Amino acid sequence: MVPIVTNRDERKLFAIIGTVIVAALVALLQLDFARAGRTSPLTMTVTTVSAYLQLAVTTVVNVARGGFDTVVRSPGLAGENGRLRAANADLHRQNDELQERLARTPAAQDLIAAKLAHPDGIEATVIGYDPEAATHVVTIDRGAKDGIRRDDGVVTGRGVVGRVVELGPISSKVLLVIDATSKLPAVVQHGRWWAIAVGTSTRVKLQYVSQDAKLHVGDRVVTGEGRSFHAGVLIGRIQQLAPTVAGALDQTAIVQPAADLSALSRVVVLPQKIPQH
Repeated sequence: MVPIVTNRDERKLFAIIGTVIVAALVALLQLDFARAGRTSPLTMTVTTVSAYLQLAVTTVVNVARGGFDTVVRSPGLAGENGRLRAANADLHRQNDELQERLARTPAAQDLIAAKLAHPDGIEATVIGYDPEAATHVVTIDRGAKDGIRRDDGVVTGRGVVGRVVELGPISSKVLLVIDATSKLPAVVQHGRWWAIAVGTSTRVKLQYVSQDAKLHVGDRVVTGEGRSFHAGVLIGRIQQLAPTVAGALDQTAIVQPAADLSALSRVVVLPQKIPQH
């Protein structure tokens, strides 16, 4: 019986023969390159492909290992992150407290200076300002029950603040020395020239100063003896001299208050001396 050879069998045979021929040619090329001491292109290609495959495998393994480590360490990292956040919040709180203490330092120093100058004074805290700024008045947390009386003088360690104009059981209102309705007896220390200190809403004006007075910018101005203050409490320093008016019997000057009236915090109220009978 004669075997039947189909086209498919022929293609298989040709493929096998072609493969054998290509393999033989590759072997001959490899042998030639080896004899010449050079690396064949086929070897270089195989080596390069192998290197890239190894790199890809290493990368995948490292990524998988990193992901595994992250999963394993996640609870510890979350706890550490929480501790760091708590520590950061605590540092912020401490910084805020320190800033507040530093901000209070000047007021505390003024209060100490005022108490040293006026040992009988009553300490008070400013708790309110006129919201409409129609008058230059502040509210303090001391009143009649604390021994405060109407017209008591009020100072800081730097100088005069004003006087009590309204009295309540537990609080009082203080008219600042710069208010337009404020009037105090005053003395220019250099030369002992008498005057009346009147508020201008921003500073203090000295009125009725004798034309004979030789005033100078920087001269200290203190209180004269009066109902609210004893003599010698600093009001401020002369900042500006008014032009001399021919024929006038007096002169004026502008005084910058010594106390910082825009940032009042702690003050001292000066009780009036009760006359002895």
